[in-house]
Amino acid sequence: MILAANQPYFLPYIGYWQLIRSADIFLIGDDYQYKTRSWISRNRILQKGKPVWFGIEIEKASCFRLCTELHLAPVNCVNWKKKRDILYDAYHKAPFYTEGIRLMEEIRDCDETVLSEYLLHSIRTVCRYLQISTPIARTSDLDGNRAYRREERIYDMCRRLGADTYINPIGGMGIYDFAKFRQQGITLKFLRADEIVYKQFENPFIPNLSILDLIMFNSREEVISMLDRYNLITGPQVSDKTEEGQP
Repeated sequence: MILAANQPYFLPYIGYWQLIRSADIFLIGDDYQYKTRSWISRNRILQKGKPVWFGIEIEKASCFRLCTELHLAPVNCVNWKKKRDILYDAYHKAPFYTEGIRLMEEIRDCDETVLSEYLLHSIRTVCRYLQISTPIARTSDLDGNRAYRREERIYDMCRRLGADTYINPIGGMGIYDFAKFRQQGITLKFLRADEIVYKQFENPFIPNLSILDLIMFNSREEVISMLDRYNLITGPQVSDKTEEGQP
């Protein structure tokens, strides 16, 4: 059984969705500490040919609290018209703007105010759009898992769920060791998204933007076909190339 996991991010880039689709079960790390100025509460969209931040406001955001302990700020509802205007300005001439804004409306129409649950709702909503059927659970469902640290948490997740393979985002290659996972009876793999290029109006292409950007410029069928465009790294590699994608 293949397990993958990551923290809940706001409208992350395509590699995140490839990770979910590649697994038999996906865990969101909802009981991990919140990171300020991270992918948890924001992502990048294209506006006037440049990447700009687009996100949600968190009430009393603190890196000393868990995602399960934080709430969306009430101002999110007040600011929705402003956010929609930003998306209109950025994408109203994009070929699939209607599909993209409809998806954002569905994400917005959520009664959840707990940060981790709101993000889980948004992730499941995008998964439905992309026809990703992988079951998604929470790390907080694994009672006692937080007592472990770093890779020990992953070993515990795999043991409990019966996973013999764990797929991690490419950003973790400098953190986790293939040999140590093998000692635990777990095959470790890292997912690296292929270079995916598509037309963004007449602008020079900007990679690794939010999945929302991809949806605005490509049909659902085209985006779904892109989910298979990745490589799984199964052993140490010697390279001086720095990965610039989202973690």
